Amino acid sequence: MTRAVETAVYAAGAVCWRVIDGRVHVLVVHRTVYGDVTIPKGKVDPGESLPQTAVREIAEETGLQVALGVPLGESRYGLPSGREKVVHYWAAEVSEKAVQRSTFRPNSEIAALEWVSIKRARSYLSYEPDVAILDAFARLVEQEVTTTFSLLVVRHGKAVGRSGWHGADAARPLTELGVQQAAGLSTTLAAWSPQRIVSSPAVRCVTTVAPLAAAIGVPIKRDEGISQDAWDAGHDEVRRVVGKRVRVGRTAVLCSHNPVLPGILREIALATGTPLGGYVDDAAALEPGAFSVVHLSATNPSSGIVAIETHPAHPARA
Repeated sequence: MTRAVETAVYAAGAVCWRVIDGRVHVLVVHRTVYGDVTIPKGKVDPGESLPQTAVREIAEETGLQVALGVPLGESRYGLPSGREKVVHYWAAEVSEKAVQRSTFRPNSEIAALEWVSIKRARSYLSYEPDVAILDAFARLVEQEVTTTFSLLVVRHGKAVGRSGWHGADAARPLTELGVQQAAGLSTTLAAWSPQRIVSSPAVRCVTTVAPLAAAIGVPIKRDEGISQDAWDAGHDEVRRVVGKRVRVGRTAVLCSHNPVLPGILREIALATGTPLGGYVDDAAALEPGAFSVVHLSATNPSSGIVAIETHPAHPARA
């Protein structure tokens, strides 16, 4: 995912979906002021990441608490001001519990919510860019890979360099920038609602995911199998760690080290029957504090990787 360009206006949203009477329905919003029908979305607030914006805007516009699923692409169009607007979208499955807990009431921004079939949504939506995003979601439905879970592969934040550290390598701490990156990661990774956090026992890894663990109430499982010490010594257990996460089928964070990341991505591909390719190296080539999200089918994980998205460190490196 590219970094923001200052001259553009950035926004994010999601195609919210659920199964009603055996058929996939999507949520459209009827906007009060404009009198149009759109996919829920909104502009990025200062300091926010795009995934964070998508989850927040959906909650504000619809009252629904969602976790992000597969990325659906972006739409670009010009504004009357002459600036370009860029909107990033994801799929987001809505649970019945979330529907029951929705706090939505008609207001000055959104007049009504409506769950409709994909076919009807195409005729309802007021703008062609929205229809293109809906079509991207429809392709997932046709491929029967709508229900997914994610493995979020994280490289630890910026750490004190080896040359400036005289203790054990595993004890090297994060720099001030690394601590900032960890705080930014917390709010961004939470957009996928991870249910498990697995980390190398190294201080720089555990500290990177500690803010996330505190924010979502999920304990950190320290696993030597994805540590750099184990990798360097040739007795890592990346296959065991990754295999378990694929087998369990729940969204999880895996925080590790630069040399280990290609092995983690490779094992995810092998565990899901996905042909290896350059995408593995691309997804593993992460700067400190960055992460890749690997989306897998929850109903048939062996059908292969559905999508991969990569996000830069937040905040951006100085």
